[in-house]
Amino acid sequence: MLIEDEKVYPDCAVEIRIVDVGGLTKPELIQKLDQHSILLNKYGEQLLNDERFVVPGTKQSLQTVELTVRQLGFSDGAMTFQLFRRANDLGLECCPVELGPYLRMQYLDQPEICSTNISEGNKAQSGSITIASEALTEENDFPKGFYLRRINDKLWLRGYLADHLHIWSPHDRFIFCRAQLLLY
Repeated sequence: MLIEDEKVYPDCAVEIRIVDVGGLTKPELIQKLDQHSILLNKYGEQLLNDERFVVPGTKQSLQTVELTVRQLGFSDGAMTFQLFRRANDLGLECCPVELGPYLRMQYLDQPEICSTNISEGNKAQSGSITIASEALTEENDFPKGFYLRRINDKLWLRGYLADHLHIWSPHDRFIFCRAQLLLY
């Protein structure tokens, strides 16, 4: 459901970051993640190690916007395609999937948010921020993208599975790109 009476982007407070992406080979990127003590779940490793995950050789900057599903205008949640379409209507874009590792290395002060409910239906993990990106493949058993989380004071870059019918909670947080790539 699209809401009209609550503040939605761009008329709401959002977190904006400039993230440098690229300039490393895939082995160098993996080594940097290790040097930063970034942990990966099996889906994060699967995404990162897949041949379709390509790191740009040229260093670029992306301007990102972090907001909730509700701030996109969905008070009852929404499916992924609805979020992406609404974000696009508001001048936001999906991020390249390779933003995930670079954002994780640059966003080291992510707060740890604990929840007593480990699984809450269609809600993403407590404290997580999902990076809005197009899936590398439509295979149901292949991770759709990355999300960031801090657990027990450890930083994680995690991959996730979600089918096209998954409904994201109004409180789930997403990262979208706001500006075009800037070349150095």
